Amino acid sequence: MNSLLKNKVFLIVVGADLLQQMGIWIRNMALLFYIMEQTNNNPTAVSMLTALEYLPIFVFSLIGGTFADRWEPKKTVILGDTLSALSMLLILLLISVGMWQAVFAATVISAIVSQFSQPSSAVLFKKHIPTESVGTAIGINQSLLAIFTIFGPVLGTFVYSQFGVKFSIIMLFIIFMVAALIQLFLPSSSEVKKASKGSAISDIKEGLKYVMGNTNLKLIAAMFLISGLAMGITQPLDVFVTMERLGLPKENVQWFAASEGVGMLVGGTLAAIFTKWIDRHRRIIITSTLISWGIITLVEVLSIWPILTGSARALSGITTAFFQVVFSAMMIKEVQAEYIGRTNGIIMPLMMGGMLLGSASSGFIVNQIDLVGAYLIAAILTISCTILTVRLKLETSLYKVNQ
Repeated sequence: MNSLLKNKVFLIVVGADLLQQMGIWIRNMALLFYIMEQTNNNPTAVSMLTALEYLPIFVFSLIGGTFADRWEPKKTVILGDTLSALSMLLILLLISVGMWQAVFAATVISAIVSQFSQPSSAVLFKKHIPTESVGTAIGINQSLLAIFTIFGPVLGTFVYSQFGVKFSIIMLFIIFMVAALIQLFLPSSSEVKKASKGSAISDIKEGLKYVMGNTNLKLIAAMFLISGLAMGITQPLDVFVTMERLGLPKENVQWFAASEGVGMLVGGTLAAIFTKWIDRHRRIIITSTLISWGIITLVEVLSIWPILTGSARALSGITTAFFQVVFSAMMIKEVQAEYIGRTNGIIMPLMMGGMLLGSASSGFIVNQIDLVGAYLIAAILTISCTILTVRLKLETSLYKVNQ
């Protein structure tokens, strides 16, 4: 722990992440309320805002990961936050002249830029944090970010309700510029990257070959796709569980989301403390997490007591934090540095694709079966992923590609 607190790269990356999370929540809430006001609470406009946030992940995740592997990470993260800040000024100008639809562009630009900067942060961790401290570093980072899961909506709502959309956008500009400035103090890469002999397309092909040539990575990719599908089925139905099973007004759904955020905060803290134990039991943690998610999914839909449902969501947050720490540490420790961006760029869109497919089908499933049936299908899908996890060969490094 003490060594991390003295590690300049860790402190800067975590500081920049916290600033970015603050900006994201101010953006999310300000744009949501602003669009609802401009469209008289049009649900299509609101759903479009969500779609525009996720769509760039499919288009740019692999591209961003590829260039993150090609470019120096310090320059990439600084450029990303600088572009985000400058884009806010453009959005502010367009809003000032009456083009309120420009706020949709703010979500798109932010989502695109994050696909380049996030993999670069992982590369920085890989290069500048000792291997034995990676798990602790990620656990601390997850705990700090979980705070925004709890208080982010409150912060974003306060800024917008008190000061309006223009002030919110100015705040975004300041936040992203400060993040860019503190990252100027990151060390430049100690390795001079060799100029790529091939094109970006050839790099993408190499990344695909790298993932497909590794049994562990293929299993993880399949697991993310299936678990994403399960999460997508239940995600839009949380509000119906709140109303139909618990008999509460729909507004109470926020408190169950906050319960999960508290669980993630606790889980991230525990993961940071017990990082060595977690590292020795990675397969057990991944498998038990999937089983726990399946059971929790059933408890959520069968429960008629708010305290039980809230407790289940908190437990879900704890197990989710453990899973994220295990997976992130595994990728940073064991995937070769030159492939981190592309590996994330291939695997993460599979999960997002599963979530969108599940979300699109959840309404149909409820209409054809019922709410309990939809959650049962999600639970079965989640637990079925354990068939994949028991085949993981975690005693060997992921970068040892099968020939």
